[in-house]
Amino acid sequence: WRTIRLNWPVGLQYMVAVVGILLTHEMGHFLQTVKHRIPASYPLCIPVPFNAIGTMGAVIGMDGMRADRRQIFDIGIAGPLAGLVVAIPVFWFGIVDLDLSRVPQAGEFQLYLPWIGQWILERVHPEWAGRIWIGLSQLNPYFMAGWVGMLITGLNMLPISQLDGGHTTYALFLERAHALALCFVSLTILYVLVNLDEAVMWTPVLILVILMGIHHPPTANDNVKLGPVRWAIGLASLLIPLLCFPVHGFRQ
Repeated sequence: WRTIRLNWPVGLQYMVAVVGILLTHEMGHFLQTVKHRIPASYPLCIPVPFNAIGTMGAVIGMDGMRADRRQIFDIGIAGPLAGLVVAIPVFWFGIVDLDLSRVPQAGEFQLYLPWIGQWILERVHPEWAGRIWIGLSQLNPYFMAGWVGMLITGLNMLPISQLDGGHTTYALFLERAHALALCFVSLTILYVLVNLDEAVMWTPVLILVILMGIHHPPTANDNVKLGPVRWAIGLASLLIPLLCFPVHGFRQ
């Protein structure tokens, strides 16, 4: 109770920022389901108070089998793009407010900085350019919320299964997306085995995705054309996991 009493303002800042990112992401999906008249639930946040980030993200339930190729593209890509509109400014503000003059203690919990975070750090703190690990004693609630937002966005845009990236890549490449998903999972397994000490933490996520099934089912109508604008947005969105996902996660 003493810890809660002393730190609740920091916890509140973190909670508001994380929930803002998650709800914006899911509202992007939800508004597209309303636009295309696809039955869907309201956004649902999934709190998990006993893990390090306090959440398992958010979700909407929808009858995706009713969506055609263009509709599933719009629904899939809208969430990550909407979430980044909030996550990037939050992450930027958190990086601006970092105090990297503090030296992390031996054995301190540290977070890996994704590429977009490294780029922001070089712009706002050029004297600390090249830092890729941020210690627990150095971070702030907005940095932590932005980091979680990048993690969730990057994870969701992986090109497999029923993830947002799976919807997007299937809409772009149709049956060829299955080969892309298989190659991605194979390379991910190889990466985990080669970098076991750093990447072993992603093993449960990898197993869960494989159990879900790595292939995306056909849409209600795969013959609908996407058009050049959707193709450009879709191809650009393939960079999101590379830019946002903290590939080494955390260390101690």
